[in-house]
Amino acid sequence: MWVAAPVGVLGLATLLLWLSGDWRWVEGWIFGLWWLSFMATLYVWLRLRDPALLAERMRKPGSGGESRSDMAILFGMKLCFMASLFVSALDVRFGWTPRLPRWSEVCGGILLLGGSFFMLRAFADNTYASQLIRIQSERGQHVIDMGVYGCIRHPMYLGGSLMFVGAPLLLGSVCGLLAGLAAVGFLILRIFGEEKLLARDLEGYRAYCEKVRYRLIPKVW
Repeated sequence: MWVAAPVGVLGLATLLLWLSGDWRWVEGWIFGLWWLSFMATLYVWLRLRDPALLAERMRKPGSGGESRSDMAILFGMKLCFMASLFVSALDVRFGWTPRLPRWSEVCGGILLLGGSFFMLRAFADNTYASQLIRIQSERGQHVIDMGVYGCIRHPMYLGGSLMFVGAPLLLGSVCGLLAGLAAVGFLILRIFGEEKLLARDLEGYRAYCEKVRYRLIPKVW
């Protein structure tokens, strides 16, 4: 894992620069450095502070008894996010759409930082923050209502949404942004399926939903 993870992260950053056809693409370098820093921080933090959650997040999709529909949604979400990155790089090479203005790229960087915060904070507050929608009965899963989970029900998904939109904004591509928004759409679909399962099978989740009324954005939804 110590070998595979860095190779995969560095490989993605290198692939983006290669696809763009410009090894001096500043936005691509900024994204690559952010991606490397975020993934390294996440892995090291989980390895040292919550190895049980790290093991849970490394479970293969389909190994937790989750539904086929959720597996399809998860695959679609990840595919759209990766497409947003690759399409953004190709947009730089071929100029399919006009480049987004500099201020929007700055906003994209800010969204990536915000997404990093919510993702890391969600993992710190919730040791059951799996990528699979399942009840972790073997780990004694119970409702988490502290920290960011006291404000919204899905802070990890909020972080993911900010990243899905922030990455193509930083990379300056309209085509990439459309793919990122599609990833957010898959994520919203996933929320409905996850809440249905949790309300049915996780004790106390219905009461938690009454206490914390907003799913993704405080005071909005």
